[in-house]
Amino acid sequence: MKGERSRRRTRGAAPVTDNPRGVRYGVAVLAAAVFVSALAVVYVKHRGRVLFVQLQTLERERDAMQVERGQLQLEESTWATHDRIERVARERLGLVIPSSEETVLVRSR
Repeated sequence: MKGERSRRRTRGAAPVTDNPRGVRYGVAVLAAAVFVSALAVVYVKHRGRVLFVQLQTLERERDAMQVERGQLQLEESTWATHDRIERVARERLGLVIPSSEETVLVRSR
């Protein structure tokens, strides 16, 4: 009876003394799973940091480009003013505004 009592099973669980090789195998599998999980955590954290640095770099580039775009739009509006266009036409091309006698009105049919 004494031997039977030490080998008696509890509900649903195998006694630890039945198969020590299986226990070692189970522990080894769990240790490997923990190790792989730890490596995955390290990789994901590193990848996240690398991507965050790239994001910051791209945001700085975007901000610089937005500033440059604003400056170019201001420059474009300066170059396209009517006064400037008339001045360049007079100075560089020698154009003049025609007098009323030189102006001809053409009517469409």
